[in-house]
Amino acid sequence: MNHWKYKNLSFFVVSLIFALFLSRFEQFHTLLLGLGNLGYIGAFVAGILFVSTFTVATGAIILLVLAENLSAIELGLVAGLGSVLGDLVIFRFVKDKLLNELIPLYKSLGGGHLTKLLHTKYFSWMLPVVGAVIIASPLPDEVGVSLLGIAKMKTHQFILISFILNAAGIFLVVTASNFVKP
Repeated sequence: MNHWKYKNLSFFVVSLIFALFLSRFEQFHTLLLGLGNLGYIGAFVAGILFVSTFTVATGAIILLVLAENLSAIELGLVAGLGSVLGDLVIFRFVKDKLLNELIPLYKSLGGGHLTKLLHTKYFSWMLPVVGAVIIASPLPDEVGVSLLGIAKMKTHQFILISFILNAAGIFLVVTASNFVKP
């Protein structure tokens, strides 16, 4: 197994397939929605779920259920901490493992033009900005986190930025939901 050339890329694909498989079970959805009854623990777990493509809807529903009993500020802070954990797993995986496998594969396919473009002075600051905007939005964070990983951002910087952006984004989503309620 140590000699498997693309084990992290394979793990990534298998985990996507597994997430799709789990999303088909109603019992799994019911279990996740039950987290709405757990207060701050539920908010933390909802924050973790809020960052992934496959769980963003469930995370948002849990947050909206919790918004009925918790303040938007508390919810933003606690769920923001959970989302940092979820983002950090993605960030470390992309930065430390997946990129090491994708770069040689990309180069073997003749992908030097994009590399040159990414290293221009305009893109060197643009990747983190676009990544930050994606993380702050209610959209799933994978692409934004990947852009920050590609930009070679330091882990401690990423944690701070992720917390601020996710906490603010969750606060805005929860606050907006209070204005939309009938």
